[in-house]
Amino acid sequence: MVHVMPRHILFVTGTRADFGKLEPLIVAARDNGFRVSVFVTGMHMMERYGRTKIEVHRTPGIEVFEFLNQRPGDPQDMVLAKTVLGFSDFLAEHRPDLVVVHGDRVEALACALVCATNYIRCAHVEGGEVSGTIDEIFRHCNTKLAHAHFVSSEGARARVMALGEPGAAVHAIGSPELDKHGAASGVTLDAVRARYDIPFVEYGIAIFHPVTSEAARMGEQAAALFGALEASGRGFVVILPNNDPGAEAIITVIEALPRERFRVIPSMRFAHFSELMKNAAVVAGNSSAGVREAPFLGVPSLDIGTRQTNRAAAPSVHHLAAPDPDAIAAFLADAWGRQHAPHTAFGEGRAAARFVEVLRDPGFWAQPLQKTFTDG
Repeated sequence: MVHVMPRHILFVTGTRADFGKLEPLIVAARDNGFRVSVFVTGMHMMERYGRTKIEVHRTPGIEVFEFLNQRPGDPQDMVLAKTVLGFSDFLAEHRPDLVVVHGDRVEALACALVCATNYIRCAHVEGGEVSGTIDEIFRHCNTKLAHAHFVSSEGARARVMALGEPGAAVHAIGSPELDKHGAASGVTLDAVRARYDIPFVEYGIAIFHPVTSEAARMGEQAAALFGALEASGRGFVVILPNNDPGAEAIITVIEALPRERFRVIPSMRFAHFSELMKNAAVVAGNSSAGVREAPFLGVPSLDIGTRQTNRAAAPSVHHLAAPDPDAIAAFLADAWGRQHAPHTAFGEGRAAARFVEVLRDPGFWAQPLQKTFTDG
């Protein structure tokens, strides 16, 4: 009898956020008999952001490979170059059957590029979305480099096909992190408060990331946002921004906030963050969590600036073009603690099951590696 080795699927993760999205797919692939490994790089490796590679290592039954692709302050083009070199060396030794990248980060772009030049099958998760920053350019580049696409909505599917990808290669599975948010977190809110020393009974969550095309103005925007949150007299849990250009100016503002009103946390375990969000009075800032997870959970959110431009619309999401203190105060007065019906435009929490269903189809693996543009 000939023993057939299970197909090897390698997932690439560079941040706490994209691992939260990929983990349901990782676990589902592992549980369905695939050999699963994870290439860990980016912010995961950095002490300042909580060295979140630890979260990946906690996942049983997988192989984990680490690569340090940057030093603090490296520009994105340098991070791209270092990741291309490191991942190319990695693929010279390890030849997975499929590499799965996520979203719009520079690490995903680097790895998708290496896969394309080495004719290794690559799948892109959550392509076809718009955001109005350079991240959107990276995301669409990943779409053109990848061979298969696992998108979060029918709108995203249409955009990927508009980029010339064949419909047979584009699978609308929903947003994977909703699988976990839709289930019990496994921890209590009291346990979250105790672990992260959160003193507030009622609280909002604030996450404000840099917009690379507006890096010179991020400090000013952050000061306006957090000044308005401080003036509200309410308590907020603040998660530090990612490490894109402009982050230092935001962090400088955050470090000066009064600690009795703002609990600043570099990063959180996904289950704990999910429980925290489920019980939040509001979410404010410019994170995708405010326009995807928060509406799914029915939590009101305030989306500020251009980072998520045109990405999502839901009754619970309020948009501001700039951090206007009066408008922020009005939002907090009106929306604080007001629960909404769940919004399911990005899925119902079944993405992992749909992902594995596609992988188990022999037709998926029969798709050609030589890509052609599909008109119409």
